[in-house]
Amino acid sequence: MLNTSNPYTDKTIVSKLAHAIACEAPAHNIKIMHVCGTHENAISKAGLRGLLPENVEVIAGPGCPVCVCPDADINLAIEIAVKHKAILATFGDMMRVPSTNGSLQDAKANGADVRAVYSPFDALKIAMGNPEKEVVFFAVGFETTACGVAALIQKGAPENLSILASHRLIPPSMEFLLGVGDLHIDGFLVPGHVTTVMGLKEYKIFPEAYRMPTVTAGFEPVDILLGILKILRQINKGAAQCENAYQRAVEPEGNLKAQKAIADVFDVAPAYWRGIGRIPRSGLALKERYSRYDARCRLNPPVSPFNKGGQKGDFTKGGELDINPGCSCHLIMIGKIKPTECPMFGKGCLPEKPYGPCMVSMDGTCRIWHRYGHAAKNT
Repeated sequence: MLNTSNPYTDKTIVSKLAHAIACEAPAHNIKIMHVCGTHENAISKAGLRGLLPENVEVIAGPGCPVCVCPDADINLAIEIAVKHKAILATFGDMMRVPSTNGSLQDAKANGADVRAVYSPFDALKIAMGNPEKEVVFFAVGFETTACGVAALIQKGAPENLSILASHRLIPPSMEFLLGVGDLHIDGFLVPGHVTTVMGLKEYKIFPEAYRMPTVTAGFEPVDILLGILKILRQINKGAAQCENAYQRAVEPEGNLKAQKAIADVFDVAPAYWRGIGRIPRSGLALKERYSRYDARCRLNPPVSPFNKGGQKGDFTKGGELDINPGCSCHLIMIGKIKPTECPMFGKGCLPEKPYGPCMVSMDGTCRIWHRYGHAAKNT
C-alpha cells in the first residue's frame, strides 16, 4: 500500500520513521489509543502495526459514530419512518446497524421511505422536492458532521425538514476511558479531521490534568507513524504535551466559523454511547430556539426521552449497553480486546450479516479487521 509518488506514503520515509520508533520505544510495554475509525482503516490497510516494535501497541477506541449510536436512537428513527410515515434520510452506514427493532434497512424493505444520503444538504434537497411530506434527517457523527447540520439550520431549513440529532463529542469519551478500570493507556492519537474543525484547545486537558501524551495526526502512513513517534518521545522525556502532527490541515485554533455555528445551534448534553454507557457532556442537543427543527420535539414519538420525564437533550436510557448476547463490541470499542478475541467474529458476525455494530461501518473496527485480516494485527 506504500509508494513513492506521495510523500505521505513514501516507503523510504515510512522506513525511517519505523526505525526512529524502534529506537525511541521504551523497554516496557506501551499502549497508544486512537479514537478514529479512519485511523484504524489506514493503520490496518497499510499494515502499520507490523512495522512497530512488539511492545508498542496501537489499540482502537470508540472512533466510529455509527458503532456508538445507541439502540434507542435507531428505534426512534425507525418509528419516525414507519409510524409517522416520514421520509427518513441518513448516512449509508446507518442503514444496516442492528437494533432491537431491526435496522433501517429492514424498515425500508418493509415499505418505509428510508433514504441514504451523503450530507445534510441532500436531506434539504429531498425536503424541497417533497413539500407535502415530513422529512427527517437522522444526524449521526462527531464534530465534523455536526458543523454541517448547524450550517443547514442556520441557513434556514424548510418547514417540513427536522433533525433527529445523535451527535457525539470525542474529548469527553477520551476522558471517560481514562477512568475505566484495568484499561491502561499511555498516549492518545487524536483524529485530524476533528481537530481541523475544533482545534487543539479541548485536548490540552489530557497532558495538563492527566499527564497523557496527546498528538493529532492525519490519515496517511507517514502522518500516523509521525504521531506515534511524537508520543514515544514525550513518554521518554516525561513531559506530556498536546502536539500537532498534521500541520498541513490543522490550525491550533481550528475552524472558528464552524465552531461558532455548532455553539449557536447546539447545547452540550449528556449522551449515551452504545457499548459504553452514559458519558456527561458528550452529546449535542438542538437549542430551545431551534426546537421547530428537532424531530424529538416536533413529531413527539411515544418512545422519545422527552415523554419519559427525562431532561431535554439527555440521550440516555436505563444503563444497558445495547449489545447482543455473545457480542463483544462493548469491549472492542474501549480497547480491552481485539476483534479476533470475540467468539462471534467471522462466524456469527460477518459484514454481510452483522451481529454487532462494529461489523457494519467501513470505520467499524471489526469490519476493518475482517477486511484486512492479519494486516490489522500486531504481527
